[in-house]
Amino acid sequence: MKIYKLIKGILIENKGKFYLLEHEDWDSFINDNNLLTKVQQRISEVEPLQNAEVYLKGELLAPVGNQEIWASGVTYFNSKLGREEESREKGGSNFYARVYVAERPELFFKAMGYKAIGSGGKVRIRKDSDWDVPEPELTLVISSTAKIIGYTIGNDMSSRSIEGENPLYLPQAKNYDGSAAIGPCILVAEGPLPKTTKIRLEIGRDNKKVFSGEIGVDQIKRKLEDLVRYLYAENTFPNGSLLMTGTGIVPSSDFTLQKGDEIKIEIDGIGSLVNTVDQ
Repeated sequence: MKIYKLIKGILIENKGKFYLLEHEDWDSFINDNNLLTKVQQRISEVEPLQNAEVYLKGELLAPVGNQEIWASGVTYFNSKLGREEESREKGGSNFYARVYVAERPELFFKAMGYKAIGSGGKVRIRKDSDWDVPEPELTLVISSTAKIIGYTIGNDMSSRSIEGENPLYLPQAKNYDGSAAIGPCILVAEGPLPKTTKIRLEIGRDNKKVFSGEIGVDQIKRKLEDLVRYLYAENTFPNGSLLMTGTGIVPSSDFTLQKGDEIKIEIDGIGSLVNTVDQ
């Protein structure tokens, strides 16, 4: 079952049918440990739409409200290698090797929900950076009581040149206007995602594919529940939160994003998050 955020209301997709829930407050609706049961109850009270395409094409927003968006780092082996490569000349590569095997994960603040870019919107690369990449990530939707209640797609736009210069520059490499994309919906399921779930990234430029990659979520080194536990250990999230779980698709050092590039991230069962690069 999928939940879409609209300009006015919430759109539910279930078994190929769509249901419009009007006059719902996004934050209170989503922040529910029994979200699946709530959604099933709500759609039983309304008739399915006959013109869902109108909403899907013109009214979709990033599926986040007043939630904070956080992110995890170095949760895939490929990410460990990439971070070591970008920071080796500056002497910071050892930090990434150590955090990959440490008990405590790397967690960092990414953006407030109001700054998130939805599918179809424009993400940005920093003007003071010359090496920029998207980071496609399975993103957890978490209640205020630390329960994983859904899944979505995140794009953790990153400046590898700034992060590689010094690990202490991580906030500037990760947190800036247009650096976080979320969407297109929240997948609510009865249990965890299948271990066979794949994440795919495709980057197009001038109508040509210039990069593609794929990885399975089973390659995430850490348990998702452990990431949530550390995030909530000394933090309170009254509206819940979103947590990007790291990337395992790392373009080589000779690739950087350019203005006008189209970034498409697909995760099985959730859909596709598509954004264009602006500057």
